Amino acid sequence: MPTVAIHTFGCKLNFAESGSLEMAFAAAGWTVVPSGEAADAVVINTCSVTEEAERKCRQAVRRARAGSPDTIVAVTGCYAQLRPDDLGRLDGVDVVVGNRNKAALPRLLADATRPERTQIDVSCMNQAPFEHAAARGSRTRGFLKVQDGCDYSCSFCTIPLARGASRSPSIGELVDRARCLARDGASEIVLTGVNIGLYGLDSGSTFLSLLQALDQVADVPRFRISSIEPNLLTDDVVAFVAGSRAFQPHFHVPLQSGDDRVLGAMRRRYRREVFADRVRAIRDHVPDASIGADVIVGFPTETPDAFEETARFVAGLELSYLHVFTYSERPGTVAAGLGSGVDRAERSRRNRVLTGLGERLHRSFAARFVGRERPVLWEAPEPDGSTTGLTDNFLRVRSAAGGPARGTITSVRLDRVADDGIVDTDEYTLAVLS
Repeated sequence: MPTVAIHTFGCKLNFAESGSLEMAFAAAGWTVVPSGEAADAVVINTCSVTEEAERKCRQAVRRARAGSPDTIVAVTGCYAQLRPDDLGRLDGVDVVVGNRNKAALPRLLADATRPERTQIDVSCMNQAPFEHAAARGSRTRGFLKVQDGCDYSCSFCTIPLARGASRSPSIGELVDRARCLARDGASEIVLTGVNIGLYGLDSGSTFLSLLQALDQVADVPRFRISSIEPNLLTDDVVAFVAGSRAFQPHFHVPLQSGDDRVLGAMRRRYRREVFADRVRAIRDHVPDASIGADVIVGFPTETPDAFEETARFVAGLELSYLHVFTYSERPGTVAAGLGSGVDRAERSRRNRVLTGLGERLHRSFAARFVGRERPVLWEAPEPDGSTTGLTDNFLRVRSAAGGPARGTITSVRLDRVADDGIVDTDEYTLAVLS
């Protein structure tokens, strides 16, 4: 049987689609081996959100080719969709497949031999159908794709070009796939998509209706929302999570900037007061919730004053952590025509400032729970003999003496926040919850 290794970059949506690819290759008679192992074919599922993401993808191509001159190297994902010709000219690439044709890779690589010349199979994403994807994570979590594409037009973003318009399947289909993930051993399912708050707009349903239906899937102890735009995070959704059986008290809400003029130049569909209002609503309904945010630094119109305004705004919110991104010019976007604006050294400095702020926010949030109990979903043991897991509100917890079996949920006393930001526990078997 031929072997295939799949290397995934980028978002949780990509990981869900890679998981479905693994199942499709296995059904076609391939043996799927871990990423990094020698294989007859290597599939690189790429990201194109930043220059750095694309650089890492090119590095992966070079590593795959260095591993064996006979290995088929296939590149798919957003980078392949947006710049197929650039990848086709890259030494070592045999096949380039866009997002619309990603599921066809097992058929395209069926003979497990390198083609004489690079094959490119990329189709326009206009009116692309929804392709289901669900994957069991390497530990205890599963990823369920509930939506694809985006109808927004943020000035810095290429995702609508790479993924097409927003589209989503029926609630019944997603409930069935959640049950399948549970049968496969997933104790927690993360809902993924490009802009999941748009779920159902193409079918007359709503994101809230989807949450309500999934909450009835008793076989799944935990669900988690991956990320949702602030203007789509309604009071009803927040209130539902507050009283939900399975949806965890964790919200990830992209901010991007704390300066209204920058948000306007970014073509974001909210201003900072909307974001602040969403944080207040979460804290009112779910006081112990983890609230994370994405922030972009170095956007062309981000003046020094605008950056300082963002830092002050973020510091004044009750956030739990930050994901900080350095702005990267993306060809074909409106923002790329605004000029460089902020030099790269200054972009890096701003990233360091906000990353440090994010670390302080995380430690402050984690410290609130020291001495208290939280439910923890335990994962596989680490090489050093310790075991880690996630609380319901997204704190990473560690037991140096090991822990219960993977996939077990127990009540845990949180004892201290370690230097690496992980919360250590000395007592992990207070009660087995699942």
